[in-house]
Amino acid sequence: MNDEHIGGHESAKPRLIRLREVRMRVSLGASTVYRYLAAGKFPRPVEIGGGRVAWYESEIDAWIASRKVAGTRVSR
Repeated sequence: MNDEHIGGHESAKPRLIRLREVRMRVSLGASTVYRYLAAGKFPRPVEIGGGRVAWYESEIDAWIASRKVAGTRVSR
């Protein structure tokens, strides 16, 4: 059996994204991302080696979805 197809659906492989992509997706600056992280309000990154970190794409997507559900839009 092919591991890519389970129950008729293609299984999603976890994808890691770096800070640049995280910032683009959440529309926050690096300092704000790290401030939210320190306050426990943002997903924790994982070490990928060489002092570098990345985030699971699925966790960033879930964080974005939770912000939409909470209705936390900033009025400008």
